[in-house]
Amino acid sequence: MRGEYKVPGGKLVAVDVEVQDGRLRDVHLSGDFFLEPDSALEDINAALDGMPQDAGVEQLAHAIEVALADDVRLVGFTPEAVGIAVRRALGHATSWEDHTFDVIHGPTLHPAMHVALDQVIPEEVAAGRRGPTMRIWEWDAPLVVIGSFQSVKNEVDLEGLARHDMMVVRRISGGGAMFMEPGNCLTYSLVVPGSLVEGLSFERSYAYLDDWVLGALAEVGVNARYVPLNDIASEHGKIGGAAQKRFASGVVLHHVTMSYDIDADKMLEVLRIGREKMSDKGTKSANKRVDPMRSQTGMAREAIIDAFIAHFTGRYRSRMSEFTPEELARAEELVRTKFLDDAWTYRVP
Repeated sequence: MRGEYKVPGGKLVAVDVEVQDGRLRDVHLSGDFFLEPDSALEDINAALDGMPQDAGVEQLAHAIEVALADDVRLVGFTPEAVGIAVRRALGHATSWEDHTFDVIHGPTLHPAMHVALDQVIPEEVAAGRRGPTMRIWEWDAPLVVIGSFQSVKNEVDLEGLARHDMMVVRRISGGGAMFMEPGNCLTYSLVVPGSLVEGLSFERSYAYLDDWVLGALAEVGVNARYVPLNDIASEHGKIGGAAQKRFASGVVLHHVTMSYDIDADKMLEVLRIGREKMSDKGTKSANKRVDPMRSQTGMAREAIIDAFIAHFTGRYRSRMSEFTPEELARAEELVRTKFLDDAWTYRVP
């Protein structure tokens, strides 16, 4: 059995392995990484030989770390990367190539519907009624979306919110507030089985799931990089941020919002953002616009979205899809009973 794992920003790790009597046997590590001294390759193979076939990534990585001398240097990969490759070889972890993704760039909806769909689509994926999904939001009204654990009064200026005829909705994932007017940012949600990030820490899973969009940004002329824990930035400052929710069903929701062209004055009237926090958002003055996507690409938002979809579908096995009537009906129910209900919105006052 063979498993492969490409380290984000690093090298490819491949493991060939057999299983006998519940133990790993005949383990062979290979890849385009660097390893000094080269004799350490056999030490890694030997460390894995005899490990239980149900050993997790952490247990496999620990066995490698114990076996290696202090002077061994792993460049472009880690013991955890080897563990992930082993788990993939055994069928416990999956790679992008193991899945066919539904790609949805659907109709313009009320923004609260998109927050609800971030609960509905994971339910559908977990139930097997839909495959892993990448969807891009289109919405028709201004909105502040706050993280699951944020305080409304600490994050939102309610007078400013009312003055600009905006509403606040709490999402199911953690992270910070999103200032969203139609056309001012680009948001996508990625729903994947937990097996795709099996063995990855939260931080590494962010980098892994954001890797495709860094390639898409490069194609539209933005030299972007991942900044731990959950930011995407260019040399001109922060472009966007990600958030995740891991469900008991084993499904992972990963969504990203990137600034296209935001009115920073209005944002500061609505959100309680100090200048310290503004310092990494692509502007030094509240009188400037936060427009990293527009200014760095010179492209219309619609053209960037088309480029992103082309990159994703060219990189991974995909099919264009649409929301089902049942999904939209379930989202409408959740908007009514949860996401526009004060009990949920103000659960953290």
